[in-house]
Formats: sequence, C-alpha cells, structure tokens
Amino acid sequence: MKMKVVVIAAVLLFTGVAFAQDWAVKTLEQSPRHGEWVTVKAGDRNVSAFVVYPESKKKAPVVIVIHEIFGMTDWVRTVADKLAANGYIAIAPDLLSGFGPNGGRSTDYPNVDAAREAVGKLPPEAVTEDLNAVADYVKKLPASNGKLAVVGFCWGGSQSFRFATDRKDLSAAFVFYGTAPNAGAQAQFTPDAAALARITAPVYGFYAGNDARVDATIDATRQAMQAAGKKYDPVTYEGAGHGFMRAGEDPSNTNPANKTAHDQAWQRWLDLLKKM
Repeated sequence: MKMKVVVIAAVLLFTGVAFAQDWAVKTLEQSPRHGEWVTVKAGDRNVSAFVVYPESKKKAPVVIVIHEIFGMTDWVRTVADKLAANGYIAIAPDLLSGFGPNGGRSTDYPNVDAAREAVGKLPPEAVTEDLNAVADYVKKLPASNGKLAVVGFCWGGSQSFRFATDRKDLSAAFVFYGTAPNAGAQAQFTPDAAALARITAPVYGFYAGNDARVDATIDATRQAMQAAGKKYDPVTYEGAGHGFMRAGEDPSNTNPANKTAHDQAWQRWLDLLKKM
C-alpha cells in the first residue's frame, strides 16, 4: 500500500541556507511501503508517530527514529522509509505532539524557528516518557520480533544517547552528530558518569569533521564510556558538516563531502543493524 503524503509548504533554515523538502516529499510519494500515522498514549498525552513497515514475510526488528531540533520533517520520515526498505520497522515520533499551538504538533508551528525553539525547551522527562511509550508500542506490534534500537540526528542524536541511559532493552543506540548526557554547565561539557553507567547497549557515533561544537565532546565521551566499561564506537567523516545525513540527500547541497559521508554512514549503519 502506498503511503499517503500531506505536502507541507514550508521553508526550513539550516546553517543560514534556506531549503524546501520537496525532494523528501517526492521520495515518500514514490515509496511502495506501507507508512501510516499512529497515536501512542504517553501518560496524559497523545504522541503522533509515523510508522513504516518493510515488505517482508518475517517479523522484523524495530528502530525508533528521533528527529532533529527542527521537529518532525518530511526528511525524517524518509529515514524511516529507508529503514523499512532495508527490512526494519521504523517509527518516528513527533516529540512536539501536544506542545504545539492549540495542542498541536510540529506542523502547527508558524515557522521552523518557532519549532526549533519549542524543541529546545522540551522537558527531558516528557521526552523520556514519550520515547518509552513509543518503544513499548512498537515492540508489541504483531510484525515486530521484539528487538529494539534507537537512532537520532542533531538534537535527536543527543536524545538517542540519553535514551540509552534509561532504556534497558535496547540492542543498540545510534548517535548522529549528538552529544552524550552532560553533567556540566551548558557551555562546559562534562560527561554524566552516573548516567553513562546505566547504559546496557552499544553506542555508535557518527560525526562530521567540520562540527567543532559536537566534536569537542567526543574524546571526553570516549574516556568516560571506557571508564564505565561501556561500548562506544565513534566515527568522524572528514569534510562533512553538521547535518550531513540530510544535507547529503538535498539537491541544493554544495559540499560533496556531505554526500560521501551520507553514503558511508548509511552503509556503516546498516552493517551495524544487521548485528542486532
């Protein structure tokens, strides 16, 4: 069944460059896989989530996809669709569900700056509650084999790392240009050793070479994870910029290193997923 797509006329801003996601919408329109919006109960709130199923006779592992600081976008949904194309059930929750204007979600904000500001102010406990509810929901789907992984990008990358400190049944956590939980001041990064000690799944990092803010945290994170006896495997893609997974697909991208990093990171990610 071909998924239905609502075209959102919006222009997002990223690193000073305007871009529309018409190319992402086209990808979704052409997908042969079944994608649908579902409502997941999380405490007193309802979380809207986009689920895509693989075309397979076998039960499949599931991957939670955490969006960027821009909120839920069409590109995030294409990530879920591509995961499904490779044999995984993917669910992408809109973590702005219920926080938007008039109790709405990402698409109800007037512009991307408003959505970005709202994501930055999300209470950590609400994010954890939403992700746990989504994880519980997707693991119980009849098509699921019960194995669970999480991935996030940008702000979502940091959330995927943090979720690994709270969720004991994860098979893996994939962190794209996000940071580990910080026990220090906002401007001074100090890995939260107590939080890292709770991690039970391997954590795999994907970082951009031209991303000093995030890259400055990698060595300290590596040392803290090693001290805690946890697996942390970061890879940096030289020449790529923050957000290379999206930029590498954007037709307006002018940095060839983003496309190279995108392709290499996808291959690495899929190889790691097979080990779940």
